Amino acid sequence: MHAFIVGGARTPFTRAFGELVELDTIALGVVAVQGALRRLELPASAVDALVWGGVILPPDSPNIGREIALDAGLPPTVEAMTVSRACASGLQAIADGVAKIERGEAEVVIAGGGDSTSNAPLTMPPSLVRKAGPVAMKRGAGPMDWLKLATTLSPGRDLVPRKPRVAERSTGELMGEAAEKMAGRNQVSRAEQDAFALRSQQRAAAAVAAGRFNEELVPVDLPRGGRLTADTLIRGDTTLERLSTLKPAFARDGTITAGNATALTDGAACVVLMSEAAARRYGQPMLARFRSFAWVGVDPADQLLMGPALAMPLALKRAGLELSEVDRVELHEAFAAQVLSVQRMLESEAFGRERLGRDGAVGTIHPERLNVHGGSLALGHPFAATGARIALTLAHELAQGAARTGLIGICAAGGLGAAAVMERGPGEPTNS
Repeated sequence: MHAFIVGGARTPFTRAFGELVELDTIALGVVAVQGALRRLELPASAVDALVWGGVILPPDSPNIGREIALDAGLPPTVEAMTVSRACASGLQAIADGVAKIERGEAEVVIAGGGDSTSNAPLTMPPSLVRKAGPVAMKRGAGPMDWLKLATTLSPGRDLVPRKPRVAERSTGELMGEAAEKMAGRNQVSRAEQDAFALRSQQRAAAAVAAGRFNEELVPVDLPRGGRLTADTLIRGDTTLERLSTLKPAFARDGTITAGNATALTDGAACVVLMSEAAARRYGQPMLARFRSFAWVGVDPADQLLMGPALAMPLALKRAGLELSEVDRVELHEAFAAQVLSVQRMLESEAFGRERLGRDGAVGTIHPERLNVHGGSLALGHPFAATGARIALTLAHELAQGAARTGLIGICAAGGLGAAAVMERGPGEPTNS
């Protein structure tokens, strides 16, 4: 039994603390889920399960999948869960949904992910937790208990919230610092990174102008009035000259800037997965299906973001394909340096022999096949939404006949890599 993407939806992506600042990750997920159902004219009662990816999870609602299902008006009987695999969480949610359908456990699954970086919880120092915890959890704690606690607190050490950092717990290294390391080791220049970033911006702007995202974007009604209908991070009018003036963000003499790295982003995205029988029953187009998935891990102290260079060949092998046979490649653009480094690795005969056990290189990704509608550098990267955003865009690209097969590659914190191979579905169902 195969699972097909029949449609989906995503919110516009915006810079953190921008237009979507008042919507938390649950609210963003609700917009995407309701938008997908509305677009497909699918009754909520048709949904069997919801699988949702999240990275920045609210401490009071860690199973955001269940909260989204309830707030979106799905029947209470719909089972829902949350998965977390850093930046590959959205793709992991889809893989779990596909597996449910292929095992016969469900016929209709909504799978996706989202994050509100704007609403990331600020954590307090562990010293405060250890001091205040016993008082807060003490039954009948009174004013004197709290007064006594106050006398033990140091404003500088105990009361200042910890600043969130996109850093590795095992190494302490910031994601951008890891990308700088990759740029150096793989000899990726600042000029190459800026040129790649410019291409991403220009392609995303061209996609918007051509209406390529119209089938996936749903509007967001803002709490204070107004409606957001489009991505706000795309800068199609930027130039190499402008990009070249930006200062390095992670090292004094570094190559990574705000222009060739993804911005902190808010947003959510999802796909609707169906068995062939369900697609026929509900009259839904079978846009695309998955031929394989692959997940790998690498040493975070080595090249943190190299995972796709290992996961993509594995997914291709499982699908029985070579890189040269793939019509479209969607490689998550965490940093231009990371994408270009992964390409270098795939083109390297030494890497193919030493790291993949091949006779030679995996191959070259032709620029006209890579991220044809732009990527995360232009669109933004709400951590757990990106995998679903990529899968949804690629499904529409395949269904429109421009390509038959597509390869996804995603790097993720913790030294993780994810990949998937998709192929065009049969299209419109034949209703019996």
